[in-house]
Amino acid sequence: MENKKIVECRITPPKGLFEIDNLPKIFVKLEGETDERYVLEFYPDEISFSPEEVIGKTIIEVHNLKFRKDKVYLQSNERIYYV
Repeated sequence: MENKKIVECRITPPKGLFEIDNLPKIFVKLEGETDERYVLEFYPDEISFSPEEVIGKTIIEVHNLKFRKDKVYLQSNERIYYV
């Protein structure tokens, strides 16, 4: 994986609850590149991202950030259990 920093970030809004492929996605542009790259998707009822959190990081750092956010969420008492 590259060590280039992210210079632009676009986060898609979530689609309707019953839409296929409804999760928000993060797309970025890296320094020195013009093509946009897909980085990840996430569950917006569990974690969130802002462009400011992503810009200036590498793709690996963004994946690590998602892992940390997921871990905090999963270890919290905020989860809703469905029966």
